[in-house]
Amino acid sequence: MQRLKRRRVAHVTLGLDVGGQERLLVEFARHTDRVAFDLFMIVLSERGRFANAIEAEGWPVLTLHEPPGLRPKLPCRLAALMRRLHIDVVHTHDDKPLLYGTVASRLAGIRRVIHTHHHGVLPGLSWRRERLIALAGHGVDRFVCVSHDAAGQLAHRGVPRRRLCVVWNGIDLTRFNYTGPQRDGPIVSVARLSPEKDVANLVRAMAVVARVDASARLEIAGDGPCREELLHLTQALGLGGRVRFLGETDDIAGLLARASLFVLPSQTEGISLTVLEAMARGLPVMATRVGGTPEVV
Repeated sequence: MQRLKRRRVAHVTLGLDVGGQERLLVEFARHTDRVAFDLFMIVLSERGRFANAIEAEGWPVLTLHEPPGLRPKLPCRLAALMRRLHIDVVHTHDDKPLLYGTVASRLAGIRRVIHTHHHGVLPGLSWRRERLIALAGHGVDRFVCVSHDAAGQLAHRGVPRRRLCVVWNGIDLTRFNYTGPQRDGPIVSVARLSPEKDVANLVRAMAVVARVDASARLEIAGDGPCREELLHLTQALGLGGRVRFLGETDDIAGLLARASLFVLPSQTEGISLTVLEAMARGLPVMATRVGGTPEVV
């Protein structure tokens, strides 16, 4: 009996640092059908903290170390790498990899290109970048959107509806089994400390909660550019003993297992993995009505 050739799939991502998209790439690495596929993770910028987890699953991580900004020669570098790896399918993740990955696929003669749109509305996209993304989209066979909201965004950008499909994010339920809310547990949030996650609004809300519930505590897992600003805000509001910033943690499951409530204050979202994980743990979820969050809460 003739053995079927495994398809060689190149996932193209900007980085493998902290975020839901990057965590999903780790899940792809863990759960890919190894009889049917060989995976290659191509990172446009730097490796990031999840690269080791992907390599531990046996898949190579190839890093191009490209700096920020428009990189006109990058598609040629990518195409040469794809030809050398004999790639059959290119799967891009988010806007910059879409832009470069589709052009590189054409140059390399690769006929199958998939793109996953992970996020909600991103403010500040220039007209030029919007136009470049729209043009790149003509080289994609299928756009996979993590929510109906994300699909609506792409349709608004001009992507034909026939190319769009929705596949909600999923989680590994063996790692996030039901535990239920803990009566004396902290309120928990897991988010990158960046402006669009609006953790500052959550901290200000905690100051209101503290006036009516002397026992309330808030623990925030994650890191990012707003960390120092948030620490100063916490002190200014007199919440130093009530709000803890945990930094990056690999034990999200353990954190959720001892929580009483999960809160997501984001101003933009695709489908938050931590919302799904909190729900799987049996926690009540309080979240802003943005992106795909109302589709799962």
